Amino acid sequence: MKLALSADHRGVSATRQLADRLRSQNHEVTMVGTLTGETCDYPDAAFGVGELVRKGDVERGILLCGSGIGMCIAANKIRGVRAALVHDELTAEMSRSH
Repeated sequence: MKLALSADHRGVSATRQLADRLRSQNHEVTMVGTLTGETCDYPDAAFGVGELVRKGDVERGILLCGSGIGMCIAANKIRGVRAALVHDELTAEMSRSH
C-alpha cells in the first residue's frame, strides 16, 4: 500500500518509527514535511498529506501529533479527504467501515 506520513514536532519520533515498521511490511512510505522536531505548524503537515491522498498519489495518509484534533480538522478541510481521530485498532477499523 502507498502511504503518506507526517507529524508536528511532537510526533516526529513516533512517525519515523512507524515509517520503518511499515516499510518492513513492504508498504511504500512517503514522508511529508521537514520532520526535524522543531516547532512547526500542524496544518502544513496535514495539508501536505491530504493533498497526496486527494490527488491519488497515495492510498492512505497517517498524521501524528500531540492530540490529533488539529491535524484531523485541518485534513478534513481538503475536499475529498475524510480524516478520523483514532487511538487504537478498534477506532481505526471503525473509521474505515463507516
